[in-house]
Amino acid sequence: MSDVSMVVNGRKVSGTVEDRTLLVHYLREHLGMTGTHVGCDTSQCGACVVHMDGKAVKSCSILAAQASGSEILTIEGLADGAELHPIQAAFKEHHGLQCGFCTPGMIMAATDMIRRHPDGLDEKTVRAELEGNICRCTGYHNIVKAILAASATMAKGSKGKARKAA
Repeated sequence: MSDVSMVVNGRKVSGTVEDRTLLVHYLREHLGMTGTHVGCDTSQCGACVVHMDGKAVKSCSILAAQASGSEILTIEGLADGAELHPIQAAFKEHHGLQCGFCTPGMIMAATDMIRRHPDGLDEKTVRAELEGNICRCTGYHNIVKAILAASATMAKGSKGKARKAA
């Protein structure tokens, strides 16, 4: 058994887990954060993407014990209260989701993508960087449109002031 302690969505949490407990299972089963999905169990689909210490990671490929001491951001912590994060708003506005299963991982991957490309993105870059996220319902067209729109919105919002990277 391992004792784990981390900050999840700004809240300090701790517990005891089996050594083999994956971060995704700790989030879902111990903390009730079911927005992070388990899609494939092979780290291929990206439905489990969260941010660990500010970077996108597939939480099905990390043990909860490895994440101990880290700061974790899940889809539940992305919005500012009732106000959607610009990426969430763009996915809604541009119909960037179908069944919604892959959406949390797509949004978390997109947030990280935009953070790493603060001056903006192009379609080729977005499509290349989404290769680690699988959606079985769409042709990615609206997902790409949503990410490009959010990138433009966030780039405008960051001119002359510090930008909330999420």
